[in-house]
Amino acid sequence: MSDISTETRSVVIEREMPFPAEKIWRALTQPHLIQDWLMKSDFKPVVDHRFNFNADWGSVDCRVLEVEPNKTLAYSWGAYGLETVVTWTLTPTSMGTHLRMEQSGFRQDQRQAYGGATSGWPQFFEKLEQVLARTE
Repeated sequence: MSDISTETRSVVIEREMPFPAEKIWRALTQPHLIQDWLMKSDFKPVVDHRFNFNADWGSVDCRVLEVEPNKTLAYSWGAYGLETVVTWTLTPTSMGTHLRMEQSGFRQDQRQAYGGATSGWPQFFEKLEQVLARTE
């Protein structure tokens, strides 16, 4: 049994998207596209690359942890005492691609950050789908 004070929570969003994994991968890894649905960044899909997401409210310090093109992307996500990991998993389906995003590592005392992620990621997913629908 684990100690309740060390338990962490995750935010998970999963969607079936009518696009090939390669197209979704581009939207997850090309800075000009990331800016259209998430935030401005200096992202590069290279393990250990340090980058930032920048928004009106501040910035997020990140480091690429895993890159498997068109399949898996993971990076750390640190801001205001928050130290989490965002993992994207792309799985081809008969309809297109199953996209799964998990932001893991929210401590029990980080209710506000957890709530922000819970409400924010679905909005980012909507914007991502709009970007995918309009790009070649």
